[in-house]
Amino acid sequence: MKHSIIQRMREILSYRDMIKSLVKRELRGKYKGSVLGFLWTFINPLCQIIVYTVVFSVILRSSLDMFYIYVITGMIPWLFFDASMRIGSGCVRYQGEMIKKIYFPKEVLPIACVTAQFVNMLFCFVIVFAVLAASGRGFSAKALFCLPMIMAVEYALTLGFSLIISSVTVFFKDMEHIITVLLMAWIYLTPILYPLEVVPERVRWLFKLNPMTAVIEGYHNILYWQKAPYFKLTVYGAVFALAVLVLGEWIFCRLEDRFAEEL
Repeated sequence: MKHSIIQRMREILSYRDMIKSLVKRELRGKYKGSVLGFLWTFINPLCQIIVYTVVFSVILRSSLDMFYIYVITGMIPWLFFDASMRIGSGCVRYQGEMIKKIYFPKEVLPIACVTAQFVNMLFCFVIVFAVLAASGRGFSAKALFCLPMIMAVEYALTLGFSLIISSVTVFFKDMEHIITVLLMAWIYLTPILYPLEVVPERVRWLFKLNPMTAVIEGYHNILYWQKAPYFKLTVYGAVFALAVLVLGEWIFCRLEDRFAEEL
């Protein structure tokens, strides 16, 4: 890297107003011109959750009590990750004019993209808490104290992957399509629509290697099972997220000098 990580972080923080502006632009422009506007923030995830709930509770018959709560507490965080990966893959590539005209730390672009999707997820948690309250299942105050930690782990993991993908996509355009295909498979390799316990024990360790398993299990434990997340799995997720974030920043810094000429 040209600068130490600390120096780089300070530089990025000095552009926090630019990040805020980009986040606001993303949130306001997402459904601009549509009749329902911002309501699509809630309608989109609700429709997907209803479909998965019908398939897995009525057709495939999940044995979990209040299966729809299990789905919604895992699907909302997954949709944040999914949207960040899909949109983030092109967040640098499609800002060629801005990159060529003005100087700014290019990490601002994936950070703004991921943060906008994270804010979207926070809005969607209104649905999660409303469903939990209406169902009579309620909340565990002790477990909820762990929720910000799990959210921070997911944010760091998502940002790390976004830094890698957004920088690589500048040079390898097919990465956008590859990510879409990978995400289609990834959702079924993550215990969102089924409990981890139904995975055969001989291959369960493979599912636990998936960093999103640690994240989603954390949400399920806090919101569905109403208990603290598994310590070892959460630590694994946090260490993995930090490693991906550092690797993502390293790759991004190595490639960014060539962004302007490639775009």
